[in-house]
Amino acid sequence: VALDLGVSSMQLDDPTRGFSFRADGPLDMRMDGTGKDGSMTAADVVNRLAEPELADIIYRYGEERHSRRIAQAIVKRRREAPITRTGQLAELVRRVVAKSKARGRARGKDSIDPATRTFQALRIHINDELGELQRGLIAAETLLRPGGRLAVVSFHSLEDRQVKEFLLGRSEAGPKPSRHLPPVAGTAPAPTFRLLGRRVVKPSMREVADNPRAQSARLRAAERTAAPARQAA
Repeated sequence: VALDLGVSSMQLDDPTRGFSFRADGPLDMRMDGTGKDGSMTAADVVNRLAEPELADIIYRYGEERHSRRIAQAIVKRRREAPITRTGQLAELVRRVVAKSKARGRARGKDSIDPATRTFQALRIHINDELGELQRGLIAAETLLRPGGRLAVVSFHSLEDRQVKEFLLGRSEAGPKPSRHLPPVAGTAPAPTFRLLGRRVVKPSMREVADNPRAQSARLRAAERTAAPARQAA
């Protein structure tokens, strides 16, 4: 089973899908692009949610340290007119981040566009990407036969952390009991995966030169054991 996470290049390169902060388009970001299930668009989120909720989404899913100021600026702008275009939102976020840096509140330098983290956060929230990832990992554990392999390519730290924790947890025989308590026989589940290498695999310099979008890619892999799949928490 191979899981290639996140948004595709085809989606990013199509301005009408609303994923890109580099080209103007409708502020959508839904993976299926249809809305048949009544799902919210990115425009719905930025124009409807309360300021604290917006700040929480941007901080939690984008790891954006300027999340509160960005949310405040979004709410202020939408009082004047709805934010409906990717270009509008990207420019607003860039200005907020630039002002914060000018005031000396930013630490270090960023090599990415200031709008990257906010756009990532909205996309993850709208599409429940981390929930989908967890369901995909559990499904792979259930479907793979002994000796079958799972390979996951992630593109940001939230995804990679979740994959790492899942595979580490499934490659160990459950939590170790406290040395202060008597041992309980037969309660620890057997490992369902064997890690294929302890270290995450990163792209080579040559690969990044050929495909710059591969720079943030991280690969983790594991092999299924004969132990029965664990019950989902």
